[in-house]
Amino acid sequence: MAFTTPKGTTQTSMSDINVTPFVDVMLVLLVIFMVTAPLLESGIEVDLPKTKTVKVISEERVVVTIDKRQTIYVGNDPVNIHQLGDVIRKRLKNSEKAPVFIRCDQAVSFGAFAQVIDALKQANLTNINIVTEPLNTKGST
Repeated sequence: MAFTTPKGTTQTSMSDINVTPFVDVMLVLLVIFMVTAPLLESGIEVDLPKTKTVKVISEERVVVTIDKRQTIYVGNDPVNIHQLGDVIRKRLKNSEKAPVFIRCDQAVSFGAFAQVIDALKQANLTNINIVTEPLNTKGST
């Protein structure tokens, strides 16, 4: 669309939109989400036991959570213990070597914890890991 200025010169309107700042912001947001996504934990409230040796989880994972009411979750979905192995094998696409992480409230009895491990082993899942929090030792550096 052309128009004439008061001085008599003809100018056209700028029809291009500069998207470079928009792309810059989107790339920054993408990087932020990529960095924080592995750090997200499941939303089930669990008081994890504390240990001195803690390894940071950095790979794709399936997390089994046992809360203080002894309800079992895979991710954020409640699961019956009799269906636990089948549900996890579907999520892992039948990979027996893929890691399975267990988050268990420290108030849960060892018997309930052992039943979950037994259900996983019956489903031929052998790479079972236990999630804990780091033990804060005062005075050590």
